[in-house]
Amino acid sequence: MAEVATFATSDQLLVVIDPLARQADGEAARIAKDVLSAGATAKVCLPDGPEEFARVLARRGSRRPVVVGDDQALLRAVSILHRRRELAGCVLSMVPVGGARSLAAALGVPTDTVAAARTVLDGVERRMDLLVDDSDGVVLGALRIPPLPSQEAAGPAAPQAPARPWLRTCRSLVRTLVPARPARETAAPGPGPSRLRVEVDGLTLVDLDQPVAAVSVSAEGAGAAAVEVRPVSVGAEASPLRAEGRTVAVSGADFRYRADAVMSGPVRRRTWTVWEGAWGLTVPTPGAAGAAP
Repeated sequence: MAEVATFATSDQLLVVIDPLARQADGEAARIAKDVLSAGATAKVCLPDGPEEFARVLARRGSRRPVVVGDDQALLRAVSILHRRRELAGCVLSMVPVGGARSLAAALGVPTDTVAAARTVLDGVERRMDLLVDDSDGVVLGALRIPPLPSQEAAGPAAPQAPARPWLRTCRSLVRTLVPARPARETAAPGPGPSRLRVEVDGLTLVDLDQPVAAVSVSAEGAGAAAVEVRPVSVGAEASPLRAEGRTVAVSGADFRYRADAVMSGPVRRRTWTVWEGAWGLTVPTPGAAGAAP
């Protein structure tokens, strides 16, 4: 379970309004700014891009950062603070504005602009685990390794021998004499199984000899990640394999993975480690309107 703690609502705020949020919904961004400025001492920053976004966070001083933007803006803020090794001592707040907000909602942040801004002022801190990979990337929600595209799963196509000139001439003549048949509609090839080795805390959950349809990993709290592997067996899905552990290593042929809706890779090996209670996010007070169930 994530830990919840109260904090002083008189904190000074650093309100960082993401440029994409201003473009997508300038009115909602203005409302968020007005509510926050009316309820606390707030310094409002309007960075022009990712580099200025990072500089603003780095120079925040003792102010509590508030991100006004979508899921990607929240992920960017967490990534910046993690790389600076300042995440543990910082409480992040968010007002979802603009694009995707499903991650924010899953983490307990209200998606309504006014409710989210009031949560920044009156909410509580929830400490949560973080998945960190061996390239120092972070995962806030869950990651998934989807099936390989069918061509990759089947391997490279066999090379075709070049047609001889006289054969091409004959084929061209036949096409002019024989009416063409309507092309048959064929379904696009679907994704194929991957062959991966998945290890949880050093123990092999599935090996390369067992093709898998999908792998999912999420930080479930208490310093452990929940891992689910869906093997395939003779064209049908077998029962999923599940395990929990602090480290999850995946290796095999080049694979891609989707973390917080961002596709990464291809890689040959990637290891994720759970950092327990690594970051804090402001959420509604339990029992308050808009609080997550």
